[in-house]
Amino acid sequence: MTTREQATATATTTSRRSKISPERAQELYDAVLEQLRTNGYEALTMEGVAAHASCSKSTLYRQWKTKPQMVAAALLAGRCVKFFSADTGTLAGDLVAAARNAGAQAKRDTSLIQALGHAVLQDAELKCALRGALVDPEIASINAMVERAVARGEIAADHPALPYLAAQLFGVMRSRPVLEGCDADVDYLVRFVENVLIPGLGLTLPDQAT
Repeated sequence: MTTREQATATATTTSRRSKISPERAQELYDAVLEQLRTNGYEALTMEGVAAHASCSKSTLYRQWKTKPQMVAAALLAGRCVKFFSADTGTLAGDLVAAARNAGAQAKRDTSLIQALGHAVLQDAELKCALRGALVDPEIASINAMVERAVARGEIAADHPALPYLAAQLFGVMRSRPVLEGCDADVDYLVRFVENVLIPGLGLTLPDQAT
């Protein structure tokens, strides 16, 4: 079963046993993600989410039998967006725009990934949900930018640096908080793209092209 199929199955199962409105369900999902970002996965409890969302603990247990199921459902419904998506007409321009989009959301998404930490290595459902909510959409967006560039004849499909684009973009976002104690903000990510990724691909910024 693919990541998307597993994610759909999880969401469908939750929907079938749901007896609350979609709006209320989203409020609960938002409460789960907020508590997850604030307290981390290990400290996240049904009691804490119930208090934050002003509902009874029994309401949560009726919807999700376990904490991993609750977190997985929240991730899949978490309104995560494709922050790498961009279409400026050039790959260099797309990458800069993607860096700006990613930097604007880096704190929220990086903190979510860090909060899950070891839990995703121990729970297949959580790992699937995290990929479906945050990872796979971004990889798809990066691949789309590259495919457009290849179609324009801007870069060779077998350029040796292309397979590492996603790893570098994701890696710098996760590593800066560890190495420097601060988030990979817009300025940092744009400078990384302009000074590392674009030259490494043999491209030039649109305003530098001759």
